[in-house]
Amino acid sequence: MSRLISIIVLALVCSPNFALDRPDTTFKIFQFPPNMIPRIDGDPEDWKIVPDDYSIGMDQLVDDTNKDHKPDPKDLDVRVKVGWVKGLNRLYFLYEAYDNYWDFSKPGLHNDTFELVVDGDLSGGPLIERFQPTKELSERDAHFSMHGVQAQNYHIMTPAVGKDWALAWGCNSYVKSLPYANAAYSYHFKPGEAGKLVLEFWITPFDYAGCEGPQRAVESVLTENKLIGMSWAVMDYDNPDSEAHAFWNLSRQHTMYGKADELVGFRLMPLEPRFVRFDANWSFQIVDMDRRLVAFRDESTGKATSWKWTFGDGSASTERNPIHQYGAGADYTVVLEIEGPAGKSRREKIWDVAVR
Repeated sequence: MSRLISIIVLALVCSPNFALDRPDTTFKIFQFPPNMIPRIDGDPEDWKIVPDDYSIGMDQLVDDTNKDHKPDPKDLDVRVKVGWVKGLNRLYFLYEAYDNYWDFSKPGLHNDTFELVVDGDLSGGPLIERFQPTKELSERDAHFSMHGVQAQNYHIMTPAVGKDWALAWGCNSYVKSLPYANAAYSYHFKPGEAGKLVLEFWITPFDYAGCEGPQRAVESVLTENKLIGMSWAVMDYDNPDSEAHAFWNLSRQHTMYGKADELVGFRLMPLEPRFVRFDANWSFQIVDMDRRLVAFRDESTGKATSWKWTFGDGSASTERNPIHQYGAGADYTVVLEIEGPAGKSRREKIWDVAVR
């Protein structure tokens, strides 16, 4: 049985086949400049730099418990923005909602909720045991082998009072806590009252997040223009004595909460042009240590028209991405200088390049 479980988990995590709901729609994820990362404090001020076309409102949601239910901003009005920062495997969220009746007085899951599902590598497939791919697995085995492993579901309480900010649905509850997530609220209403709520949070999407703990977890690597799967639902309770609630869904499939094939496409966008600085930068890789062969890669931002490398051993190059062979083992100081319409820029790295 354990071998069967391993095969199923491997297939779920590694399968390249996927599908997305709403294939003609791709939403955008705003790239924050590294010096403007939003502070998680419940204040939306940091998000004013995000253009309006990144905002996803009620016009994109459907109540799939009542197809004839149309959005009414006097009843519920929700707007969500999503961001990321190059070099960090985090997704940032700003959730702003007006509700004419906030229901959060009871313990348990009877709570106005923002349910978020993320599939960071588009692996697709089921993510809860209810939709396990084979009936040979017991519910217990399915839960501890595949529930939340390759895509994650967060039931986020709006607001959370006397309970955790989120239920991470599965056996990997570590994904909702630091250093993998953080959240903050701002609101001024009591249960049953109307008002506006602001929720800021970030999460870490995982390609693999097993029950055994974070020591074997694999974060989803976020890169420019990458497409990820994501969807959310807003569960709006209006009566503490009734389990009935609206289920406003970004996907057109109600079961998106447990099937990553039914999520929606989101694109990790490059920096908006107004934030792109003309700035020299570069990376390197030692491709053959025995021969002291190093490949250099230009990672400058802005438009450059010329490049000058000095390798720290008296040699130089004007190629954009040169390969250089060092004659002796040492720690080298390497400099890249670029020029373009915006001027000049220089990036020196001291002793980063060490060949022996």
